[in-house]
Amino acid sequence: MDRAFLAARINAYERLVRLDKPVGALLLLWPTLWAVWIASAGYPRYEVVVIFVAGTFLMRSAGCAFNDWADRNFDAHVERTRDRPLARGEIRPAEALAVGALLALVAFCFVLFLKPLAIRLSFVALAIAVTYPFLKRFFFMPQLGLGIAFGFGIPMAYAAIRNSLPWECWAMLAANVCYAFAYDTEYAMVDREDDRKLGLRTSAIALGRFDVAGVMASYAGMLAILAWVGVALRLSWPYYAGLGVAAAVMLWHYTLIRGRSREGCFKAFRHNNWVGAAIFAGIALHFYL
Repeated sequence: MDRAFLAARINAYERLVRLDKPVGALLLLWPTLWAVWIASAGYPRYEVVVIFVAGTFLMRSAGCAFNDWADRNFDAHVERTRDRPLARGEIRPAEALAVGALLALVAFCFVLFLKPLAIRLSFVALAIAVTYPFLKRFFFMPQLGLGIAFGFGIPMAYAAIRNSLPWECWAMLAANVCYAFAYDTEYAMVDREDDRKLGLRTSAIALGRFDVAGVMASYAGMLAILAWVGVALRLSWPYYAGLGVAAAVMLWHYTLIRGRSREGCFKAFRHNNWVGAAIFAGIALHFYL
């Protein structure tokens, strides 16, 4: 087989599942780790951490493949996505579906090592992940759906560790919906003009001139819910220090998005990884200090 051809194919598959862009996986991973650490009182079993980390990366990659398949008729007309392998014809639609299905199957094999409640919830998570890419066709704020899809690792973590779904897991899921709404609205602000031409629906279009206010209000809602969780669970000062660092990053994002430039909005989106990381650091330090 021609080595150049093989290298090109591998590169196309890597870009399909976003191995070259790990930020999306981290945005999915951090809220899951919040739940893993709180549900296990700071001392999760090693195998549980491995399962959730591996499952997160696998399902994010599977979701990317399926999302590109669902958007295959749109991506070529959007500046940010026109170089994706499906949009460029480097990969056939059936191949993308096969890759997504294979990765989801491998992720499910990991889930089988968890408690029955977590296994049952994995089917709900899969249904949400498969449905989400189509929301932009008819729902005016599909970013809310992304928040549920990207936060469903939270109830799954509680199901795997405690075999129950207490109130705080749903509160953290609500906080993640706010978190995802904020960063995905920043993401949508990058593509707003292209999406409007294609007749797609996003929160950036729905909010119009209130887009920046909507992002900041979502950030504030996230912090308020997480602060409430901290008070109710009697978490100590490192937790609130983590929320403070996250708030500082959010304020920096305001300076990036207030001008509504593509570059500023995309930079803010990518740096949301540090919001999730700061909160996780606060949670971990609460248990270890």
